[in-house]
Amino acid sequence: MRIDVTIGDQRFRATLDVSAASRALVGQLPVTVEMEDHGGVEKTGRLPAPLSLEGQPAGADPDVGDVGWYAPGNDLVLYHGDQSYFPGIVVLGRLDGDAAERIAALDGPLTATVEAVDD
Repeated sequence: MRIDVTIGDQRFRATLDVSAASRALVGQLPVTVEMEDHGGVEKTGRLPAPLSLEGQPAGADPDVGDVGWYAPGNDLVLYHGDQSYFPGIVVLGRLDGDAAERIAALDGPLTATVEAVDD
């Protein structure tokens, strides 16, 4: 499963893992998410509906470039810095190429449009 995240005039592609949470995200697409920088390591924004926790561990230690979901806040998360293990994090997939570096360079509140990609 692949998605595009468009912020302003920039497009970022990501590949999602095969999981109930990722399938639930794709089922909500397309969606527009208002995002803010959180802790200098991630851009976060609330999704319209919760994803599935089926088959997920209690938390995760996401890598730079991961796409995630923070279940307690129902937030889609784009990791552009080093976030340590935290309960409630679900890793959904990975941003392609240099997307994490490009996302890190974006300042202030952001509007992200997330769409499924037909390959």
